[in-house]
Amino acid sequence: MAGRSRIEWTQATWNPVTGCDKVSPGCTYCYAERMARRLHAMGNHRYRNGFRVTLHDDLLTIPLRWKTPHLVFVNSMSDLFHEDVPLPFIQRVFATMCEASQHTFQILTKRTSRLLDVAPYLPWPRNVWVGVSIENDKYIWRADHLRQVPAAVRFLSLEPLLGPVPSLRLDGIDWVIVGGESGPGARPLDPNWVRDVRDRSVAAGVAFFFKQWGGLRRTAAGRLLDGRTWDEFPTTGPRNAAYGAEPRFPHPVRKQAVHKAMVKAYIVRDQTHGTRSVSTVPATSHSGSTHPSREDHLDKVPEPPTTSKDFASRRQT
Repeated sequence: MAGRSRIEWTQATWNPVTGCDKVSPGCTYCYAERMARRLHAMGNHRYRNGFRVTLHDDLLTIPLRWKTPHLVFVNSMSDLFHEDVPLPFIQRVFATMCEASQHTFQILTKRTSRLLDVAPYLPWPRNVWVGVSIENDKYIWRADHLRQVPAAVRFLSLEPLLGPVPSLRLDGIDWVIVGGESGPGARPLDPNWVRDVRDRSVAAGVAFFFKQWGGLRRTAAGRLLDGRTWDEFPTTGPRNAAYGAEPRFPHPVRKQAVHKAMVKAYIVRDQTHGTRSVSTVPATSHSGSTHPSREDHLDKVPEPPTTSKDFASRRQT
């Protein structure tokens, strides 16, 4: 549920939510679903519900116990912005990430409409990166949604890449990961699709990471692209190709707990359960970018909507 990871672009995983369902072709041979079924068959109580969405309250504070800074992939076995994950629970996840400022958290989602719905009700500290998955040119609109989120680092995961993405724009994007599908039924990855994304990333000054060619066995075809590996990380982040393989954390905010002069704690009412929870919210505001500010900028977390209809009405105004 939490621990070291073999995923090349992270160091650890943290799964306060497990379970998901399919929303697009990239989900067809979902590795998390295969793993969940195997763990369920083994009697693992975390997967007692199989691959149905399950919240694990007792795992919410796990990263606070890790003293050494890590890159942490949030919900490798789910999607934090799944419709069945209540907003108050998402806020509790973000509160932990704010407090565990020694770590850098990487959140990846395909549910970008929900991400946009809840983004105004969340703090956006510098140690939280947000990415979206895109498998072909039909789903590049997810990147358009991502550009509207004020995350410190915005990244794209083109894995499994199932087709070319000629319409994909890279403005407002800090990092691009590309990978082929692996496991039973893996669909092939055309090298020209990868080269096109790499070349455009290099031209745009966007960090490029090539994860794998894929295939039945994940590592069999290796990670070389045109004779070399591509392991670039965002320059604002904890690990970059220029630093070598070991992680570094250049941001002072990651050397201490959330500083009182930089953030405020706001009480947000849990409309569902009638309880109250604390969200950490930055105190200062910055503007002037064509995209939402990358700085800790939200002055106040507004009252969250109580129903999906309320979300829809606010999106239209």
